[in-house]
Amino acid sequence: MGKKGKKEKKGRGAEKTAAKMEKKVSKRSRKEEEDLEALIAHFQTLDAKKTQIVETPCSPPSPRLNASLSAHPEKDELILFGGEYFNGQKTFLYNELYIYNIRKDSWTKVEIPSPPPRRCAHQAVVVPQGGGQLWIFGGEFASPDGEQFYHYKDLWVLHLATKTWEQVRSPGGPSGRSGHRMVAWKRQLILFGGFHESTRDYIYYNDVYAFDLDTFMWSKLSPSGTGPTPRSGCQMSVTPQGSIVIYGGYSKQRVKKDVDKGTQHSDMFLLKSEEGKEGRWVWTRINPSGTKPTPRSGFSVAMAPNSQTLLFGGVCDEEEEESLEGDFLNDLYFYDATKNRWFAGQLKGPKSEKRKRRRGTKAEPEGANKQECEEASAQAPLEVVREVITEDGTVVTIKQMLTAPGPSKQPQSDEDDSPEEAGGPLVEPRPRSNAMLAVKHGRLYLYGGMFEAGDRQVTLSDFYCLDLHKKDQWMVLVEADPDTQEWLEETDSEDSDAGEGAEGGEEDEEDEDSSEEDQEPQHPVVTPGEQFADYLSRTEQYWVKLARDDAGSEAKEKRVLKEAHAMAKAFFDDSA
Repeated sequence: MGKKGKKEKKGRGAEKTAAKMEKKVSKRSRKEEEDLEALIAHFQTLDAKKTQIVETPCSPPSPRLNASLSAHPEKDELILFGGEYFNGQKTFLYNELYIYNIRKDSWTKVEIPSPPPRRCAHQAVVVPQGGGQLWIFGGEFASPDGEQFYHYKDLWVLHLATKTWEQVRSPGGPSGRSGHRMVAWKRQLILFGGFHESTRDYIYYNDVYAFDLDTFMWSKLSPSGTGPTPRSGCQMSVTPQGSIVIYGGYSKQRVKKDVDKGTQHSDMFLLKSEEGKEGRWVWTRINPSGTKPTPRSGFSVAMAPNSQTLLFGGVCDEEEEESLEGDFLNDLYFYDATKNRWFAGQLKGPKSEKRKRRRGTKAEPEGANKQECEEASAQAPLEVVREVITEDGTVVTIKQMLTAPGPSKQPQSDEDDSPEEAGGPLVEPRPRSNAMLAVKHGRLYLYGGMFEAGDRQVTLSDFYCLDLHKKDQWMVLVEADPDTQEWLEETDSEDSDAGEGAEGGEEDEEDEDSSEEDQEPQHPVVTPGEQFADYLSRTEQYWVKLARDDAGSEAKEKRVLKEAHAMAKAFFDDSA
């Protein structure tokens, strides 16, 4: 009895500590959130001027990450909402709504009166009720300088049949947060985790909430058993047996003043509703077999055919006390809940009859009848291949732009040609984190995301498709556009307008882009038809000098070399 009582006291003590921390974070962040509320209200006033639905055919959305991409439950459409973009000086938040027509390979911008405020890192779930509904909870808004954050705790529904937004006000819901995860379970939305951050403090959550789609009421669940520690950005999916799987995620904790230590979780849990006991849930830790994903954060998740969960990309961070270096990834993993097993997604490569397809031709729309993803895949608009990373255990730099052997793939034994012989280099999305995924008709769609090259954050707007039944190779729907890769160096000037930064400021972006071009150093040009290996051999000393100037005299030689290769590859790809 004594041991049990001591354990219960310890548990209550942990709850009290968490409650104190949440109160502390709430108090410190209240002031900055009040400042941002005024800015959000300003944008909502502008949105309120929209009195009718306007649908405008358009080019693909601008570069962004942490948006949501959802498959329409009834139509051959994908729905993109929100997101963020950082150009080195300003943070831009969006509440734009885009519809991608799969069969027509076309985008439409849909402006609807009274939309949710601008946000990113929210969660969006589609349910079939009422002709289709898109439910959105939470997310964050950031000041233009990216130093202050407002975390939403609002719940919205987009009625897809009528194209109308509705804010659903229901008490007892989760606190404001972003990076949480939400899934549809029977006629409920189940929400887990996330985090809340202010300028000085942060808190991660591992609480669970349910929203009833019939009564429009929130309830906080209190599962028995030992569940996941607080985290954000995890995998959350529903198994064919009706349980909910939680995998991985990210959290950080303060180790000393102004020094935080991040944790990339790789544990896995099952949240199961107890039969015959309504509202009673239980946590169980599980240990799947197979080829598990390497530890990472910022990965993207979608439901694949046969109720398998698909995981793509992310970043593996190596933290030192004063720096954070990341290895960006573009690999695929599948989790089969019926077998409790992970396996790597191995692409087979193009077939031999496709090898004469010219490089650089535009991909045909995926939605045409009998059109398969491999028909345009051999064009390789970008010489993007999977990189190999030297494991030295000390210094890790940005690897996403480094060349290496081709991506992991296994040629079928009954094929005469290897993928390299059959169709040249295998096309695939470049490594990235925080991309948007959706699956429709057995095809995986990937949009945007980001990677880093040195101190530069590159936000993407490319668009890919992969047939999950064939698993042959990716098809490029929208190529990476070097003209959208804007990066402005930090400046001490304070003349940037806050409203422009948060709203998007398209005209300003063009001006900034042109001024950036004026100041762009003249790097060694890429000659027509030149391969990256040849270009790097010819220009390596130039990039090493540039990287050394950027990193400082005290930087380790290995880090300088890797930084130089990353800069060279970024310039090479932008010039392709």
